[in-house]
Amino acid sequence: MQLTNKKILLAVTGGIAAYKAPAIVSLLRKQGAQVKVIMTQAAQEFVTPLTFQTISGNYVYQDLFDKKPASPLVEHIELAKWADVFVVAPATANTIAKFALGIADDLLTSVYLAHRSPLIIVPAMNTFMLNHPATQENIQTLRKRGHQVLDTQDDLLACQDKGAGKMLEPEDIVDAIDTCLRPKDLIGKRFTITAGPTQEAIDPVRYLSNYSSGKMGYALANQAKKRGAKVTLISGPSHLPRPKVDQFIEIKSTLDLFDAVEKNFDQSDCLIKAAAPADFRPAQIANQKIKKLSQGAGLNLELVKNPDVALHFGQLKQDQIIVGFAAESQNELENGRKKLESKNFDLIVINNIKRADAGFQTDNNAVTLLDQSQAAEELPLMSKEDLANIILDRVSDMFITKANTK
Repeated sequence: MQLTNKKILLAVTGGIAAYKAPAIVSLLRKQGAQVKVIMTQAAQEFVTPLTFQTISGNYVYQDLFDKKPASPLVEHIELAKWADVFVVAPATANTIAKFALGIADDLLTSVYLAHRSPLIIVPAMNTFMLNHPATQENIQTLRKRGHQVLDTQDDLLACQDKGAGKMLEPEDIVDAIDTCLRPKDLIGKRFTITAGPTQEAIDPVRYLSNYSSGKMGYALANQAKKRGAKVTLISGPSHLPRPKVDQFIEIKSTLDLFDAVEKNFDQSDCLIKAAAPADFRPAQIANQKIKKLSQGAGLNLELVKNPDVALHFGQLKQDQIIVGFAAESQNELENGRKKLESKNFDLIVINNIKRADAGFQTDNNAVTLLDQSQAAEELPLMSKEDLANIILDRVSDMFITKANTK
């Protein structure tokens, strides 16, 4: 996430979900954001202002005519000016209705009419209140104004009704804030990103595979989506949470991967090949589980070569940008250069798989970037999310260069 020094104005209204709001503030602070909190009178029935003051490190604003030390500033205007993003979590049906009608009878609703930053509304209420035609019309009114009204969760509610209306978790809300504040330099661009390992079946219970976790490809997909791209993620087997992309395609084998890329390649502006497909597969897949042989006897498997997905689409490339990865254990730069040229990549990401603190199944990576100019950029150890953004920065620059040379 990239929230360092971002100014977040969080409004908390009077619903039971207010108990989750301190966790939102805590997560934002851990990401380096500055947070100021507005509380309605009803919100203070659930959580105390002191809680938010302690976690945020800032005064908590409660009343349009506040009795805090005298200030010459018009508070609701200054708060509106201060914020990079204005978030209401939880947002009750009452607050949503006031926003829709333009009623300004307290500090929060007055800030709403004066606000000039993006607004994120996070509803939380009983299912029947949420589904009432009046609430639904008010939500649509706010969306038509360009405000972002997040969805709710389906679950057992505090009132013991079961259905929609539960507020999103603090992590999801902070993720929405991060997405809102990202520069949207990839709007209009279509990305196909591959991730994870492939599995080549031996029999109904065994397969050949590798140690890829999919973390790098998933990070690229998440960050590209945050920056406005339309993202198709083609993923081999992975235990990672499914990212919020436009299209998610699950595959198992390298042949599956080939077919999925083929179906999406022509419509893509950029193909990022972060998957680790198997180079070989068994020539025959046994229909039944292969039993152990006699004592001391081994098992011979005949392997055949899989199609070279990177080479194939590199040869088909027209106006697309292709980013490849090279997992090397020796002569990394030399082998990376050969792969860049032979497979017609625009950019290759080279990493040494022998490093214990980077690469497969870790949250970090240390790589060298190499482009068609043959200029190598060695990057230090960093999170895969940070690396994903550096790679996407390079791709964004390539899009600009291509546009300027047409």
